Amino acid sequence: MKRILLLAVAAISLRADSYFLTVAGLGGEDQYDQRFSGWASDLTKLLKTEPGAKVDTLSGKDATKANIEAKLRALATTKADDSLVLVLIGHGTYDDLDYKFNLPGPDISATELAGLLDKIPAKQVVINATSASGGSLSTLQKPKRVVVTATKTGTEKNATVFARFFIESLRDPAADTDKNQAVSVLEAFRYAEEKTGKYFETQKRLATEHALIEDLGKGEGVKAPSAENGEGLIAGRQVILHLGSVASIVNDPEKQKLLKRKDELETQIDELKYRKAAVPQREYQQQMRQLLLDLANVQAGLDK
Repeated sequence: MKRILLLAVAAISLRADSYFLTVAGLGGEDQYDQRFSGWASDLTKLLKTEPGAKVDTLSGKDATKANIEAKLRALATTKADDSLVLVLIGHGTYDDLDYKFNLPGPDISATELAGLLDKIPAKQVVINATSASGGSLSTLQKPKRVVVTATKTGTEKNATVFARFFIESLRDPAADTDKNQAVSVLEAFRYAEEKTGKYFETQKRLATEHALIEDLGKGEGVKAPSAENGEGLIAGRQVILHLGSVASIVNDPEKQKLLKRKDELETQIDELKYRKAAVPQREYQQQMRQLLLDLANVQAGLDK
């Protein structure tokens, strides 16, 4: 009996763990600060429905370089069969040498992030959903590490919407294309990449972001992973979320109304910002202020 008990304890201690770290960086303007923190809040709520997941979020004044470094250093004790999903939401910059994630205080570079990640034994997924994120891909890539970027180069510098649709993939059953009640990194990427493209088409605007995925540890990343280019195999095996765990959110009519309203408001904010040059400044400020107030009220309802 004692031997059986010891074996059971050992089995539990060796069980793989899932870690999630989401960072919402510096917005620079009210609409971006609110948007980034709102997306991080939505994502955190979804991830916390995953049984056993260890979910951590840094947002607002807490999203500092020092805090990111501390969180990642603490994960150096993970096991090789554990998993880590790091999600970066916000603005990024690229100077032709290195990518930097914009934060309150000092920014953190792709080189610094890669150095921290390299010391973590767990299997890793990095979702860099910021502007200029394509400039981080070559630095962050590593064999068996999945890297997703919202842009294909560091020169795509406009604010991105990829994170919005990546989060949407985790609550939309349509993202689960193989119908196994789980959304993999690959399925989430394909869903968000398609939705992002349709977003720009609907807005009748030139697309300013083109997402890429890379999981071979080499190359420039691809828009369409396949057996031919060899990309996507690892991403297809890495589950982010089991849909059954978010059934209460997906099937809640009130939450669905709020989510739909949030999507409408974010689109209206994008449209207003795009038309800024053609709108009198006072009128622009009044409209933006009202949209941000409405968005804050919707987000408060979603966070209840």
